[in-house]
Amino acid sequence: MSWSSEQYTKFEAERNRPINDLLAQLSNPGVRTAADLGCGPGNSTELLQARFPNSAIVGIDSSVNMIEAARKRLPGIRFDVDDIATWQDPGPFDVILANASLHWVPNHASLLPALVGKLAPNGSLAVQMPDNLEEPAHRLMRETALDGPWSHKLAQVAAGLPSRHQPEWYYSELRGIAQIVDVWRTTYYHALKGGANAVVEWFKGSGLRPFLEPLDEHERTAFLKKYEAAISLAYPALAGGTVLLPFPRLFFVATL
Repeated sequence: MSWSSEQYTKFEAERNRPINDLLAQLSNPGVRTAADLGCGPGNSTELLQARFPNSAIVGIDSSVNMIEAARKRLPGIRFDVDDIATWQDPGPFDVILANASLHWVPNHASLLPALVGKLAPNGSLAVQMPDNLEEPAHRLMRETALDGPWSHKLAQVAAGLPSRHQPEWYYSELRGIAQIVDVWRTTYYHALKGGANAVVEWFKGSGLRPFLEPLDEHERTAFLKKYEAAISLAYPALAGGTVLLPFPRLFFVATL
């Protein structure tokens, strides 16, 4: 199940909130060059451009579907199909934005110094990552993966999700290579209309992808039905059918 820009943007307003909060912490004067790593359909790039309208921006994403959507959205910006882990552009960049993307990339101990090394003097690396692997929505993905006829296909997926370090780890790693490091965590409470199905639709655009990709159409339908039943118990609907989805996110900004 490849990345779908259409699925991802179903909740664009909610997904944009942490991007705006992250960009609001950047006070870099005279930003001339910026990069958006894991730009998706271009929503984060659009906000980056609005924050620094005089900058030359490049966006990269490993998904052809996402890059095609981003090019249609922002035809004046350069977008490349590329992998963050092997991204070769040397920069230098005044701002590197990585919104909801680095948690898909392994080995942060080597990745972060490589990204900081592409910054211009006084440049900033600005990162936001979901910090919700222990939330019911993610825990139930793993439990559903191991409790069904698809378990032989999904056992490795459930065990091999990209690890995310604690805030203290990111601060310590970055403090040795940057002058200023700011780390914070925010929990957003997204009011989703449509009950448990809305929660499933949200994660179909992100966290559910590795679990659904190995399954055939019949298995995928059964998996989603079982997962939605579990979600309905973990996130009971409020009056009117709205579900309040807590979503913790980890942020950090490292500035040279």
